[in-house]
Amino acid sequence: MNGIETLHQWMQESERVVFFGGAGVSTESGIPDFRSTDGLYNQQYDYPPEQILSHTFFMRWPEEFFRFYRDKMLAPSAKPNKAHRALAKLEEQGKLTAVITQNIDGLHQMAGSKKVLELHGSVHRNYCMRCHKFHSMEEILHSEGVPRCSCGGIIKPDVVLYEEGLDQQVLQESVDQIRRADMLIIGGTSLTVYPAAGLLDYYTGNRLVLINKTATARDGLANLVINESIGKALEGFL
Repeated sequence: MNGIETLHQWMQESERVVFFGGAGVSTESGIPDFRSTDGLYNQQYDYPPEQILSHTFFMRWPEEFFRFYRDKMLAPSAKPNKAHRALAKLEEQGKLTAVITQNIDGLHQMAGSKKVLELHGSVHRNYCMRCHKFHSMEEILHSEGVPRCSCGGIIKPDVVLYEEGLDQQVLQESVDQIRRADMLIIGGTSLTVYPAAGLLDYYTGNRLVLINKTATARDGLANLVINESIGKALEGFL
């Protein structure tokens, strides 16, 4: 039995499946990841992306931050791919209890997933730093320079920048979901970014599945490793 057949069998036998995904889930929708050879971290800018996407940089040079953010972090034309749609279907069937994602693109919700825990926030939520009024992604996209609220405050995307902590409520709920899971599928992540990568340590079951095109640092802990794209591995559930 090959890896994908085993995945299907385990899915049938499991009752509480949790999916934890990274950038590789969205690359098939045309959203570049950060760490691949042609990812954002290997492109040339006046400043490294890690620096631009830091809290300090945002506060000090907001105009430069938003120039990069609009250009590289927003993908308004991106659509859910096979992986997003398969996960939404599994949730609809009562198999999948939660999607935990490091992505900020909102594609899981667009595909129909209801229980999505966004560790790093979402580009679809933006708030005025002064009056906390909500603003849409479209407002940010079509603004110029530093986007400002009608009250005059700067609008900040609800995404976790470098130097900022994760939302503790989202993190705790993610931990709870993983603890209760009888099957944990991790896909499209190199498992190198903490604290997110440490979440799999809370899984105590014996159906840990790692799906990634290349090897990850935690392959040795997995009960099943599938070196394939997420879309290819999950398309059989559509």
